[in-house]
Amino acid sequence: MTNLLSRGVMAAALVVLTALPALAQDAKRAITNVAGDVYRFQNNFHFALVVVTDDGVVVVDPINKEAAGWLKDNLSSVTDKPVTHLIYSHSHGDHASGGGVFADGAEVIAHANAPAEIDGVTPTQRFDDQMFMDIGGKSFELTWLGEGHGKDLIAVVVRPENVAFIVDAAAPKRLPFRDMPNSNIDGWIDQVRAVERLDFDIFAPGHGNVGTRADATDARIYLELLKDQVLGGLIAGKSVDDLVATITLEDYSDWAQFDNWREANIRGMARFLKESGQVN
Repeated sequence: MTNLLSRGVMAAALVVLTALPALAQDAKRAITNVAGDVYRFQNNFHFALVVVTDDGVVVVDPINKEAAGWLKDNLSSVTDKPVTHLIYSHSHGDHASGGGVFADGAEVIAHANAPAEIDGVTPTQRFDDQMFMDIGGKSFELTWLGEGHGKDLIAVVVRPENVAFIVDAAAPKRLPFRDMPNSNIDGWIDQVRAVERLDFDIFAPGHGNVGTRADATDARIYLELLKDQVLGGLIAGKSVDDLVATITLEDYSDWAQFDNWREANIRGMARFLKESGQVN
């Protein structure tokens, strides 16, 4: 009996191990045009920005090692030029891993608050508030969004296409991620205000669908409404469970991830308000 059980466990393990490469191959990946020479690279639910210039390719966010490797191998579908610049939108691991795939021979740019190394890659250039670059006929405007969702989050605007690449702070008609963990949500709202002050037409997010500048305003209004309703409920003595039951946010029911993250958004906002001392 023991031998039979052992063989069964080994067989099950073999099935799992055999399935792993297939699962990796199932990642949804594509390079799609946004406008002009600006593209988005999709890796499942994450997106990177790819800009083809006369001098080479600028990539914003490697995502992870496997994704970056796929992108490098498939760049030939849009250009034969090499990657000359790698820009980090911020240093969170789900967007900033695997940069070593592009770092050799490329300028690597990050905000001053980013770690000394990002997944083993040392940035070659850093900036504080803003940085402007002209590369191969394209202009790049890099702007620090302040502290909120992380401390080193930047926006990248590419001209003449007037495309803004914004990661995590906002996305067109999509709820914020789950319970907004490890974030100063008041600072997060200010980050979205900083996005609204930028001059751009097309909003290319790190998650979700492409939209317009107006979508950033809608994202801020959502966060402010969520905060007002949760704060008002807590001050009135309601429990978080009561808030989940009564705050419907029905005007946003058609936004992406509404069914999955509405409750988590409410709970995350309640946690932040309590931890930041805005309510007992």
